[in-house]
Amino acid sequence: MNVIDNISLRGGTARGQRRARRPLAPRIRALVEAYILLAPSLAGFLLFLVAPIFGVAVLSLFDWNLMGAPSFVGLANYRELAADPEVWRAVLNTIYYVLLNIPAQTVLALLLALALNRRMRGGKALRVIFVLPWMAMPVALGVIWTWVFDPRYGAVNQLLGLVGIDGPNWLTDPAWAMPVIASVNIWQYTGYTMLILLAGLQAIPHQLYEAAAIDGTTPVQRFFTITLPLLRPSLFFVLVTNTIGSFQIFDTVFVMTQGGPGGATDVLNFHIYQQGFQLFRSGYASALAMVLFGLILLITAAQFLYFRKRTVYDFS
Repeated sequence: MNVIDNISLRGGTARGQRRARRPLAPRIRALVEAYILLAPSLAGFLLFLVAPIFGVAVLSLFDWNLMGAPSFVGLANYRELAADPEVWRAVLNTIYYVLLNIPAQTVLALLLALALNRRMRGGKALRVIFVLPWMAMPVALGVIWTWVFDPRYGAVNQLLGLVGIDGPNWLTDPAWAMPVIASVNIWQYTGYTMLILLAGLQAIPHQLYEAAAIDGTTPVQRFFTITLPLLRPSLFFVLVTNTIGSFQIFDTVFVMTQGGPGGATDVLNFHIYQQGFQLFRSGYASALAMVLFGLILLITAAQFLYFRKRTVYDFS
């Protein structure tokens, strides 16, 4: 091979390498454009979610009354809350509320969604009626339901009195206060959960039910073999979001019971409010907030792991 051929060969190889690299340019351009479009949302995510979490984590290492200079105490706030029985009571109260709220709300919402998924007269109006409580202000609803459960003049005890039942002091009885709080939130948010599950039901192809009916399956068998497996994406969404919301319960407790009676409804979010804005212990309240954040993170991760291999997203 002469020198000219060698130069030509190397030139052709270089041109081939340049041609091989050319497809990278459109991909880089598309990546840059994507990040430009995502920049506003990403900035909001960093500014309003990541930065506050980081700030609370840092503040939990200090002792600060919101007025003087903060003093660094390290992990002293965490050691104190670990030995505080009121914190553990608040954790147990929060878990108790979640166990009351999530199963009942999910089951009721699923039953309503199954009922409204059929062709029926007035179905659209019923959907609006069920969703209306979710659109109301929780504080206003708390005031109304406080009157409804009033032991002397409330509608609940008045109705019970008509059938000869002496109703309890709902909001001042430690055994009844938390179930009342849970029932109010179940009433408010079941319609929203129903709407999500109804959308999931309507996304399931009707041909699957027709084929199963031809095979001679019963409605119960079709529910457990078709409806429930294909509804898992919607169930996963409502369980994760409703669990996060339930762990953050505050407004209903604040309006109806103020954490009472005797701390029976003192949930973690209300305990954080007391420490931070009534006792002005912002560092300790921040440590409690990080405990709540960690608890929600662990439970959400467990839900993701459980549903990861049990969820079907392709209905085709």
